[in-house]
Amino acid sequence: MLGAPGVGKGTQAKQISNVYSIPHISTGDMLREEIKNRTQLGEKAKNYMDKGELVPDQLIIEMLLNRVHKDKHTDGFILDGFPRTIVQVEALEESLVKLDLPINNVIEISLDNEEIIKRISNRRLCPNCDADYNLLNNPPNEDKCRKCGETVIQRKDDREETVRIRLEVYNKQTKPVIAYYKRQELLQKVDGAQSAKDVFNSITMILQNAQYKG
Repeated sequence: MLGAPGVGKGTQAKQISNVYSIPHISTGDMLREEIKNRTQLGEKAKNYMDKGELVPDQLIIEMLLNRVHKDKHTDGFILDGFPRTIVQVEALEESLVKLDLPINNVIEISLDNEEIIKRISNRRLCPNCDADYNLLNNPPNEDKCRKCGETVIQRKDDREETVRIRLEVYNKQTKPVIAYYKRQELLQKVDGAQSAKDVFNSITMILQNAQYKG
């Protein structure tokens, strides 16, 4: 699953995981878990994420490939947030050759930058139970978590100025990844401006067509 921050990759990947019964592996979730547990990797990653920068390739590659090899997902998996650079593409392909797991589909969810900024800058998070909110369509109860009552917060990397930096970094480092998979004739683009339901329907249609061709 490819796409800029805030396009809904994680939401869609989780639904696909449920429907097709294959694991959803999110580098963002893994990094946030490392940060929450205050591991050495998490502390290093946090310094980059708070500034809107990508976590260095070596840290991401090591974390993700350790997970893939450890869990031995022989029936496949969904990658969300990886690869983000050409270096990560090369490391992933080398690893998948060893596991005899080809890449079957690369799906890019596309969305206008200003819409992305609006979506992300309105995100809120409960620091106690990790419940997610959005002031646009899923607001908390007067800045309080509806689940536990804790005051919700805005993550540093969700602030507008940081989001703009994240998008600049994405365009510079991840667009070449999209171009690479397009040349490989693996890339399928989905309009992220649709409703979440319509985005999901578009993705499942792509996956069904791919299975039929296979």
